[in-house]
Amino acid sequence: MSVLAPWQQRAHDQAMATLAAGRLGHALLFSGPAGLGKRAVVERLAAYVLSGGEATAEARNRPLIAAGTHPDLHVVSFVPNKEGTRLRTEIVIEQIRELGQQLALTPQYGQAQVAIIDPADALNTAGCNALLKTLEEPAPGRYLWLVSARPGRLPATIRSRCQRLEFRLPPRDEALGWLQGQGHAPAAAAEALEAAQGNPGLAGEWLRGDGLALRRDVVADLAAMEAGRADPLEAALRWTGDEQAGERLRHAAEHALERVRGQAGDGGLTDPDRLHKLATWFDAANRARELLRSTVRADLVMADLLLAWRDASRPQAGKGDNR
Repeated sequence: MSVLAPWQQRAHDQAMATLAAGRLGHALLFSGPAGLGKRAVVERLAAYVLSGGEATAEARNRPLIAAGTHPDLHVVSFVPNKEGTRLRTEIVIEQIRELGQQLALTPQYGQAQVAIIDPADALNTAGCNALLKTLEEPAPGRYLWLVSARPGRLPATIRSRCQRLEFRLPPRDEALGWLQGQGHAPAAAAEALEAAQGNPGLAGEWLRGDGLALRRDVVADLAAMEAGRADPLEAALRWTGDEQAGERLRHAAEHALERVRGQAGDGGLTDPDRLHKLATWFDAANRARELLRSTVRADLVMADLLLAWRDASRPQAGKGDNR
């Protein structure tokens, strides 16, 4: 059993205290930034609930949960499309109806069943409507847990029927200590944590792979396009030429957000039109990440986005930055 990070342990202990006090409802929304390990805490809690708090049963349940074979744990996430060529970008009504049928069955290993929907914000409208029925008619011993990095995308009718357990970014010193405890050098840990906007899970992910180097390349490309030294169309072909297009867009969106925050923090001494364009581009970059999972041509989506970056990031003629 892996050791939980400090921020994960706090969330876990909060949920366990609520459970011990008899105040844990059947519906729970786990929310917070992506990368903080919400799913690990959810699965740890599932092992406890499905074992009825009995240590021997909990030890037996954990490997089944890790393997995805526990008969009383139901995980709803992205599934392949009809052609089997890619994963769907939504969680659809058929999946929620099937979940309702599973929860109506008698538990096989105990007195409880746990359903996890991850990411819950991927539910489409019909799926949300179907889920409401399950939320409004809870059965004894049935737990419905939603995991989301963007809970605001869920309808208020769903959010209002769930208890909420929120994961928060930890203090910087704690995050740096954890990253260094994972074997990362202090300087690299500090650079990654700053780039990840204080998210140690995301920083750790980048440090374990090539995410930090990829981020540097993305920022360099954006700067070159802004200065007119690079062709957005050529960059679009490079950015979509491998399996890292979505990751590049995530880095690009975060860089745009940093620019917005930086300019907004200059006491208003900036071009409001440019600031608005950068904020709009941030939203467009996040939408483009979703489009890349669809059937549209990725190079065309990326080309439109990078052409828009060139226009959005440049000061308007005659205005400048006033800095």
